[in-house]
Amino acid sequence: MFLQILLVPCHAAEPAELKSQADSLYSKEAYSEAAALYAEVADQVQSADVCYNLGCCYYRMDDMAHAVLWFERAALLAPGDKDIRFNLELARSKTIDRITPRHEMFFVSLFRSLTQMFSLGQWSAICISLFVLTLLAFAVFLYSSKYILRQTGFYAAVLLLLLVVLGNVCAHQQRRFAQERSSAIIVASSVTVRSTPSQSGNELFVLHEGTRVEIRDNSMKEWCEVQIADGKVGWLERRDMEVI
Repeated sequence: MFLQILLVPCHAAEPAELKSQADSLYSKEAYSEAAALYAEVADQVQSADVCYNLGCCYYRMDDMAHAVLWFERAALLAPGDKDIRFNLELARSKTIDRITPRHEMFFVSLFRSLTQMFSLGQWSAICISLFVLTLLAFAVFLYSSKYILRQTGFYAAVLLLLLVVLGNVCAHQQRRFAQERSSAIIVASSVTVRSTPSQSGNELFVLHEGTRVEIRDNSMKEWCEVQIADGKVGWLERRDMEVI
């Protein structure tokens, strides 16, 4: 309690001020105190850097469930960041469950990888830039006096327009991921997945902390129907997981 009084000023601290204090504590290896401040900042602003730093704090404290959770949240905000992806995979490698994902069609995996290359803001900027180039190419097609330039302008405009459509689809997918929040991380040390939303349901399989699940049914107050990467489905108590 004394430490908190020293750290928190009498007025409401700004997010940048809290983050600066948290950075200082992290550099001093006071990971628990730094995590508390980073969490306070994360409640006020959406920041991939803050989520990433929180993941690093929990990783240093050997809390892999929350490390994975916050790295996942950071990846949701900055999907193209290589450092976030590397540390997420590193934290995942220290969890217990080894689940082999279901086989996907090649084009589905390719589209998912393409979507995760950039954030929503980056996709928006790319789409605007491509649309401007499309207009320029179309102008070349309309106003050039040379046949070869008109032909080049036409085909370039068509290609760029297709890329604009693809970029908008990827941006829409990124927005859907951010809004739906249909994935969660197991934070309990181990949980039994059941056939029905009840403690009397049949035991299907056991999951451990740090495992990612996809939420299929979120309509009940205390239970959620989830699916893991290999396709298995069952019911979990909501308190045993945290939504990404």
